[in-house]
Amino acid sequence: MAAGSGGSGGSGVGPGPGPGGGGGPAGSGPGPGSGGGLGSGGELHPRTGRLVSLSACGRTARRQQPGQEFNHGLVLSREPLRDGRVFTVRIDRKVNSWSGSIEIGVTALDPSVLDFPSSATGLKGGSWVVSGCSVLRDGRSVLEEYGQDLDQLGEGDRVGVERTVAGELRLWVNGRDCGVAATGLPARVWAVVDLYGKCTQITVLPPEPGFSSPTPIPTPPLEPSAPYEDSALAEQGTSGDEDFGSTELSEVVSNAVLSAYNGGLLNVNLSSPPAGEGLGSSCAATSPILTSNDALLFHEKCGTLIKLSNNNKTAERRRPLDEFNNGVVMTNRPLRDNEMFEIRIDKLVDKWSGSIEIGVTTHNPNNLEYPATMTNLQSGTIMMSGCGILTNGKGTRREYCEFSLDELQEGDHIGLTRKSNSALHFFINGIDQGVATPLTPPVVYGVVDLYGMAVKVTIVHNNNHSDRLRRNNAILRALSPEGALRRAVPAAQAEPERLLFHPNCGQKAAITHEGRTALRPHATDDFNHGVVLSSRALRDGEVFQVRIDKMVDKWAGSIEIGVTTHNPAYLQLPSTMTNLRSGTWMMTGNGVMHNGTTILDEYGHNLDRLKAGDTVGVVRREDGTLHFFVNGMTQGPAAWNVPPGVYAVVDLYGQAAQATIVDDVEVSPIPEPLPEGNNQVSPSSPSSGAGGSDLRFHQLHGSNAVITNGGRTALRHNCRSEFNDAIVISNRALRDGELFEIVIQKMVDRWSGSIEAGVTAIRPEDLEFPNTMTDIDYDTWMLSGTAIMQDGNTMRNNYGCDLDALGTGARIGMMRTAKGDLHYFINGQDQGAACSGLPPGKEVYAVVDLYGQCVQVSITNATGPMDNSLATSNTATEKSFPLHSPVAGVAHRFHSTCGKNVTLEEDGARAVRAAGYAHGLVFSTKELKTEEAFEVKVEELDEKWAGSLRLGLTTLAPGEMGPGAVSGPGLPPSLPELRTKTTWMVSSCEVRRDGQLQRMNYGRNLERLGVGSRVGIRRGADDTMHILVDGEDMGPAATGIAKNVWAVLDLYGPVRSVSIVSSTRLEEPEGTQPPSPSSDTGSEGEEDEEGEEHGLGGQDQVAIMPTALEFLENHGKNILLSNGNRTATRVASYNQGIVVVSQPLVPQLLVQVRIDFLNRQWTSSLVLGVITCPPERLNFPASACALKRAAWLLRGHGVFHNGLKICEKFGPNLDTCPEGTILGLRLDSSGGLHLLVNGMDQGVAVPDVPQPCHALVDLYGQCEQVTIVNPEPGPASGKSVGTQGDMEKADMVDGIKESVCWGPPPAASPLKSCEYHALCSRFQELLLLPEDYFMPPPKRSLCYCESCRKLRGDEAHRRRGEPPREYALPFGWCRFNLRVNPRLEAGTLTKKWHMAYHGSNVAAVRRVLDRGELGAGRASILSCRPLKGDPGGGFEEPGENCAPSREEQPPPVLLSPSLQYAGAETLASKVQFRDPKSQQTHQAQLAFQVCVRPGSYTPGPPSAALREPPDPHFSLAELEWVTKEKGATLLYALLVRVE
Repeated sequence: MAAGSGGSGGSGVGPGPGPGGGGGPAGSGPGPGSGGGLGSGGELHPRTGRLVSLSACGRTARRQQPGQEFNHGLVLSREPLRDGRVFTVRIDRKVNSWSGSIEIGVTALDPSVLDFPSSATGLKGGSWVVSGCSVLRDGRSVLEEYGQDLDQLGEGDRVGVERTVAGELRLWVNGRDCGVAATGLPARVWAVVDLYGKCTQITVLPPEPGFSSPTPIPTPPLEPSAPYEDSALAEQGTSGDEDFGSTELSEVVSNAVLSAYNGGLLNVNLSSPPAGEGLGSSCAATSPILTSNDALLFHEKCGTLIKLSNNNKTAERRRPLDEFNNGVVMTNRPLRDNEMFEIRIDKLVDKWSGSIEIGVTTHNPNNLEYPATMTNLQSGTIMMSGCGILTNGKGTRREYCEFSLDELQEGDHIGLTRKSNSALHFFINGIDQGVATPLTPPVVYGVVDLYGMAVKVTIVHNNNHSDRLRRNNAILRALSPEGALRRAVPAAQAEPERLLFHPNCGQKAAITHEGRTALRPHATDDFNHGVVLSSRALRDGEVFQVRIDKMVDKWAGSIEIGVTTHNPAYLQLPSTMTNLRSGTWMMTGNGVMHNGTTILDEYGHNLDRLKAGDTVGVVRREDGTLHFFVNGMTQGPAAWNVPPGVYAVVDLYGQAAQATIVDDVEVSPIPEPLPEGNNQVSPSSPSSGAGGSDLRFHQLHGSNAVITNGGRTALRHNCRSEFNDAIVISNRALRDGELFEIVIQKMVDRWSGSIEAGVTAIRPEDLEFPNTMTDIDYDTWMLSGTAIMQDGNTMRNNYGCDLDALGTGARIGMMRTAKGDLHYFINGQDQGAACSGLPPGKEVYAVVDLYGQCVQVSITNATGPMDNSLATSNTATEKSFPLHSPVAGVAHRFHSTCGKNVTLEEDGARAVRAAGYAHGLVFSTKELKTEEAFEVKVEELDEKWAGSLRLGLTTLAPGEMGPGAVSGPGLPPSLPELRTKTTWMVSSCEVRRDGQLQRMNYGRNLERLGVGSRVGIRRGADDTMHILVDGEDMGPAATGIAKNVWAVLDLYGPVRSVSIVSSTRLEEPEGTQPPSPSSDTGSEGEEDEEGEEHGLGGQDQVAIMPTALEFLENHGKNILLSNGNRTATRVASYNQGIVVVSQPLVPQLLVQVRIDFLNRQWTSSLVLGVITCPPERLNFPASACALKRAAWLLRGHGVFHNGLKICEKFGPNLDTCPEGTILGLRLDSSGGLHLLVNGMDQGVAVPDVPQPCHALVDLYGQCEQVTIVNPEPGPASGKSVGTQGDMEKADMVDGIKESVCWGPPPAASPLKSCEYHALCSRFQELLLLPEDYFMPPPKRSLCYCESCRKLRGDEAHRRRGEPPREYALPFGWCRFNLRVNPRLEAGTLTKKWHMAYHGSNVAAVRRVLDRGELGAGRASILSCRPLKGDPGGGFEEPGENCAPSREEQPPPVLLSPSLQYAGAETLASKVQFRDPKSQQTHQAQLAFQVCVRPGSYTPGPPSAALREPPDPHFSLAELEWVTKEKGATLLYALLVRVE
């Protein structure tokens, strides 16, 4: 490989021409002399780091095991460096496994005797190393911002080091000199290279003969003078061999672009020398470099908590988590005119509010007594704080710029300069924010206040390449798109006709196939940095479309597409395009984002579900609307007011690995807006969009409010630092009966209070926007929390809704009726009249205050005129109707009378339009009953037609008209023309009656129905018509519906065929109704109040569905469905395993799943719950815990709502469920969600669950497969779902029950393997008690040993009875459940008795059981030796713990809510017995668990002597209960404890 000569510019690949030559043909760099010169031999020393292997005669070094090790890759030059020679290496190979990369420098240590450290930063004794963009000496940083970041270099890049004759260290990157990195180097140094992190192989470039180092000259500042700019431009325009990719982009931007914007950007002086000291071409070589005294540094005198470092260029606040102020620092000297003082934010903390403040002051730091914060200084100080300007501590400009210092992140830059005309300017990331104050004193110091979140900053000098590039890019972004429009394209440069990808692309992206294909070559290593842009701006109406060629399964998310105003030639590409905060619109998933903020949550097809071969596209229309395409189909307008001259953007994110631009692909025409008054859509023309309301947010608003999305979205700027000043108002007055509805899209948990909404008679032009709207004292009505306020005064409290309690996704509507009443609507439900007497002749505007927690809202499609009846109605909207009836039914059918193009199939269950686009009317066979839903599923679409399916209700009996012609007695061609009888219909999102428009913007647009979509119609009990789309009730469409109506559908336009999926409800005779839950035992101590245990609860019945349950096809990406969609298997990873039952969870329907397989390599397990949003289009997150809207989940021991825990401990721990466990969910008649474990009801987990809802299962962690278990027919179906078996039903209070051991299958029950339970059972058998006294298995016993109770997660105490009273669970004992005396069962039906314990002994147990109540008894039935020390002799045991017997009254019975007291040895004597299995001797105790009638006992202090302290949970004054009443106790269980 030849090298270029220094004098005449050879023909090799040396880095550049010598000082006397013009550069060889292959010369590529501007550096002085050849950057490729080497030291002697250009070889590496044979002694290296322990993982390095050398090859190619010692010129190539490779780090072994690059996937396992990131260091021990140190190599040195064989010989010391010669002065003026550059030791250069080429990066041959990099890996993506690590952070960090190549490090290079020099060392005075002889490699022959060097003990190699693990990395170059470990070299001591005279070593200088460049790491990243820092220079280190002996491992310590001496220069933090230097040269080009070595971590960003790629394969093929060259980097070298040079020791000059003056003893300076210089770094060369791709032939460009980065300047002096260090001075004072020893005479003899070796080059050192560290193959660190990503860098795994380098090669030393061969020596270049004839190279001589030029005489060192002072280095001029990087900002060129004007003559050099011109020459640079001329050279760029004439040099054909210049490689743009290897040229530093900042050179092009600084020289070419800034000159193009002369007069605009050149006002910003990016160089540090003051005006008049700039370098001309004649003095460039002789101008002295600024000394350290002249450098702008922080003054040594600073705030009490400030620590300075990095030669006083870095300031850091000590104890940032304990203190938030006392962090003031100032410059070491006054600022010169036009001198830029710029800092970089290095570190922030999240603990405080507020952040960095910066400005100037006339105070000399030597004489200043530093305040705690600079805003406390009352003289000579101008500071920027937040987004405002403070002068001498007082606000002079509240909204100086669009940026807020409180919102800046680590790495952002802040600068200021005092112009020669005395104007003070601030800069954010290089963008000039304009004049902050026109008159600044002539002598000022720069000052920085490290306040609140700001902890550490560093002064950034302007000769830094990366900073300069960053500023220039930021300036270009700020000027777009206007700047793009001002740029003149040279006439000779013809705009390319064909759309290509621009060569400037993301770090991990590559452009191939002549600019037609973009790909991420290492798609399995990284998921982002794949942004690519079009090579030119899009023309109006020009479609940019790409085809997905390749996808990978490793990541979540997929391709994103959009447009941006930024020119790709100058854009510093982000990791993902949604991080860009200006001039960018992107479609991501099924949402649309503008400048990183979501403006549409649910839009079009979900891009994350596309496959290889699918296409996506984008177009900007002439009217400024932005439309996206998926597989050639338009998804509708996504954004408005998009400026012209935008570039197309594709982000190859996540799964998307490769895409190719597609030409000449047919796409569906974009819907044109209908002319006013045109109510009919011609199917032969493109589909028309729904006529939307013209209500928007007004352009005038509060100072912290921002209006986006064409006036449809409002948000509060600086939401974490500002909580008010965000009032927005409608663009016009509301009409009577017109609804103005918004949806809350974003909230923060930082503040108290939330959104406020209402109306005002003040015109927006006349309104001086206050801090909050409740400050207005005239013509304003607001709802704040639950208070109705008029003119700032509360006129009513406790209104029907609380705005402070609403969360993300909630909808709020306001409407003034013709009577002058103000109504509010929450989620479509009318909350009634809030106030009356609004002036009828006065215009009122809707007003919203984005206050406190509420950050962002958008106007919904429901905004617009409502029915006249609704405009004056106080009735709340009906709840959503469940999709399936809870009882068996007969499927609906279509009537034989239908349109002439319709063919009925499958016995009238399917309708197909055989020809044309019209004549597709079909009817239901019978009248619809009240609350009966008639629902169909779209089977087939014909995309060549426009329009939508139409459906409604009609009083026309289908039999009255035969299938005649278009005119006369036959059916009309379309539903709007059906006017012989009263007909109500919905088309697109318009509601019509007899063809006349009644309402616009109703519900979901029916034009967006796809194959598989379900749509239905229902006549409500309040004479309203409801439309259901995919199971979601769209609310009342019309009112005043007649009693006798038939469902009618019009298969119009694209909808070609539908099939019925609903059934009519039957009025079944009593004998045919499903059996109600019943109990075969009273062992649980009491029955439900409703009597359901005895078949009295006629409402709480397990519903029988007409079809078998199955999982929905929409599920997590790692789910595989089988067994008729009844079995779900997670096939990869530990998450992405959410499945939803397709049928809604209606009241009394039991949905059960069986755990089939567990993988013990993971932790945690499945999650159960319900969601109330339609699951068909839901984009499932990685785990159910990430669902933040309309989700109630059971996970582990807890109950969660929208990601927040609402119940600490409920039921058994789901993470410990063994294989074979059957888990169920059921809604009771009041909407309470029950959890069932192996058929045992654990009580109400969540009350009042909204409907319709769907059961959800997350196959997370250990759980890898579940199967739906349908209720079995026969006796099992009549078995009570509330039967507890071996658990206490009476232990339930507020829906929390004592947990149970995992029941069937028996092999999985812990009782089968519990040794303590087995030992207690053997002792109980030795008592020879009749089996009829006890419950049969598996309800016979329950173990409360340490392991069993922890497995169930039992709480130590429960409450029961009326009034509720606490008792302790029998921890450490084993419970044997007793059959309840049938004569006493009726006394427990009220669920009002308390629970207590009674200590006993083996002599009294049989007598107590025979009598069925507690009492004295002495006859022993067990021959065993009493314990030593027990009272009494022989085999005779004392009676129970009773008072001395009196013939005239029964003895008192001692009870206690604590078994720790009742089971004490003085009350429950111990006996010894020999275990027949192990032949070991044990001690045992007996006690009874009893139900006690409230009021029959007297609580008091303990009367028995105790060896141990009593239970501290209970008061001593109520530890012992004494009763003398007969029949006051009911035996519940026998308790055994064995030691």
